[in-house]
Amino acid sequence: MKKSYKQILIKSKTWPIVKLASNKKKFLNDVSESSIKNILKKLSNKNLFEELENTVYREKLRIKKNPWRADPPDEEDFWKKIQSELIDLEQIHSDLKIEKEKEILEKIVTRYANEISSNFKSTHYKFARRLIVTFFARLLNTARLRNPFGNLDLDSKINILGKKNQLRELAKIGTIVMVPTHFSHLDSALIGWAISYLGLPPFIYGAGMVLFNMSIFSYFMDSLGAYKVDRRKKHLIYLETLKTYSRESLVKGCHSLFYPGGTRSRSGSINENLKLGLLSSAFEAQKIIDKKKSSSKKIFIVPITFNYQFVLEAPALINQYLISKGQEKFYLDNLGYSNSYKIFKFLIKFFTKGSNISLSIGNPLDVYGNYVNKHGDSLDSNNKKITSKISINKNMKDSLRDLSSKIHNEFHKGTQVFPSNIIAFTLFEKICKKFKKLDFFTILRLSQEDLFIDIKKFKTSYKMILNEILILNSKNKINIFNDLKNDIDIQIESGLENLGMYHAEKLVFIKNDKIHVSNMKILYYYRNRLKGFGFRKIIK
Repeated sequence: MKKSYKQILIKSKTWPIVKLASNKKKFLNDVSESSIKNILKKLSNKNLFEELENTVYREKLRIKKNPWRADPPDEEDFWKKIQSELIDLEQIHSDLKIEKEKEILEKIVTRYANEISSNFKSTHYKFARRLIVTFFARLLNTARLRNPFGNLDLDSKINILGKKNQLRELAKIGTIVMVPTHFSHLDSALIGWAISYLGLPPFIYGAGMVLFNMSIFSYFMDSLGAYKVDRRKKHLIYLETLKTYSRESLVKGCHSLFYPGGTRSRSGSINENLKLGLLSSAFEAQKIIDKKKSSSKKIFIVPITFNYQFVLEAPALINQYLISKGQEKFYLDNLGYSNSYKIFKFLIKFFTKGSNISLSIGNPLDVYGNYVNKHGDSLDSNNKKITSKISINKNMKDSLRDLSSKIHNEFHKGTQVFPSNIIAFTLFEKICKKFKKLDFFTILRLSQEDLFIDIKKFKTSYKMILNEILILNSKNKINIFNDLKNDIDIQIESGLENLGMYHAEKLVFIKNDKIHVSNMKILYYYRNRLKGFGFRKIIK
């Protein structure tokens, strides 16, 4: 029986996100004012007009080329009106023009702030939380589907590893910023469940606006505290408003979640180049908090690693990755999550097949890149408490560099290896060795009749990778799933069952004492989950 975690803050009116929502109008005004101030600081009055023109051009192009269902209904009318006001400004040559430009900027920023903002309501949150727990539990527990009166067994399928108690203690004394890996659209829903399971108050999310296109996610994203991040918008005015929204919510003490990889990993590997733009808002928020005499709260950065045995979107994601490399000429139009029915169908098959998921909570850090203890004290490289403010208060550039390095390291340490991961890595590398004279992209296009390895040779290499993983596990540099303690044949049987189980055709299968591959590109995606651990040199 797993431990049941009590709520840290039982009364919802004490949740920071509820306090923020109850004073939403003032908060958004503060976000708008601060955003405008920062934008004007980055722009001179001379090029503010150019930036406004650039914003209108980009927005009109987005509306025409890439409209979404989640877009506000008055999008086209709003930007036509802004464009008309800019045209009128071209006839003005005085200080009045500068003031009019600022008024237009205020209209745009105010619109963005309202568009980004969360529509959190505690009553909706509690209902959505109960519904998600019940829904996931029935899907995850096959026995529950057969017996609707059986016990819910959600936590036996989603394993939470790592620094659970330390996270709870830090959430009592400071503000948490979770920074997870990002492999699937399912991540946000699962981490929402984990937050609730651990007894933490709700977090605010930076959820991709594409999720709000789909009815099955839109209500829950709103109810669980998600604010909208529109990745189609790359211009200064929007990005500055988004960053300010994030920073001001942290100053108000709202626990938050950022994906430092920016978007889902296209290759299937842990993102190596973390985008810490939003994390810089945590650094700036800490500086603002430190200047306040009434508050001494710290912001804690907590890495989270997701571990799946298969990802629904894998075929589309790996195609996008290969296209980005400029070599792949084939593209799958179906991105996996094209409608609510497909998501529902996927979830049923995913969870009722018995596939386990895990998420690992890494060692928490302060915004300067120092590890912290359960009391929130910053620690040096010898795990001793840092007492000098000079040692803590590094500049933002150095801090973000240290954060990036340590977050990436925690992602690797938080990886939990399933048999399916070892099968994918071993088999892909063995086939590459078999055709070592062929280039990488030619290997990806080999016909199925060439994609096989003798099962005995495969098992030999599998055991070598497994032994290396067990050594890393003994040094606390990686986690292992319990199946890796079983007999090799049982491991391989389990791995084959879970590897790409949802995809159109069986990805890997055994026939006539040989292990066969049906799709090298998708196998490459799953192989990449163990990239960066040095296993490649082991394959002979």
